[in-house]
Amino acid sequence: MISPSERMIAQKDGAIGWMIFNNPGRRNALSLDMWQAMPVILEHFERDPEVRVIVLKGAGDKAFISGADISQFEQQRSSPESVAQYDAIAEAANAKLQDIRKPTIAMIHGFCIGGGVGVALQCDLRIAADNARFAVPAARLGLGYRWAGVKKLVDLVGPSFAKEIFFTARQFSAAEALGMGLINRALPDAEIEAYVRNYCALIAENAPLTMEAVKGVVGELAKPGPQIDRGHCEALVARCFDSQDYIEGRRAFMEKRKPVFAGK
Repeated sequence: MISPSERMIAQKDGAIGWMIFNNPGRRNALSLDMWQAMPVILEHFERDPEVRVIVLKGAGDKAFISGADISQFEQQRSSPESVAQYDAIAEAANAKLQDIRKPTIAMIHGFCIGGGVGVALQCDLRIAADNARFAVPAARLGLGYRWAGVKKLVDLVGPSFAKEIFFTARQFSAAEALGMGLINRALPDAEIEAYVRNYCALIAENAPLTMEAVKGVVGELAKPGPQIDRGHCEALVARCFDSQDYIEGRRAFMEKRKPVFAGK
């Protein structure tokens, strides 16, 4: 597999593409090279027809991502120009994760802090261990969050919870995160990987074009009404009805068997 950074690991396991944040000595804090590696790995998985689901996880059992690597800030985020450059790289990585056509899952152990929450928000699903801890401590660092990141959180948990997360800068438990809608599932730590693998197997059996269409339509619906590209939504649906997979799905239903979808 590709390895654009030693701190990022890409592994393929059947229908699953694993993207692993490999900086356990710093609780998988995101360094600049990790941000730069993310789009490379995601593009590789997107082009691989055997990969049906992409799962993000942190190396070890201490953290998913504990935020940005603050030790690099003095050198890489200490002037308006360097802040703008760093943020552009991070935003490009998050945009690629958000816009990738395949389903994505954040499998969250331990700490999911700051930029880790931001990365998890770009995924389609978030499945966490019951020992996971979530926080956005921007107010303790004097950081500002751009509107796109704040909107993503507001869209998921609502304005009141989003304000609570930012205002308090405190850590929230997995149970609290589940209650506010920040995550989809909270499971015992020993069970989470098996659960995610089973979920991936379930997703991988389904029609890729249908999932791509739903993901695209949901993305459009998150925009303000006048900005929704209805033509794009209709084109995604039409592509499903024009596909070989639609024929396969109908035939499998009539023949009382499992369909075998090819994404075509």
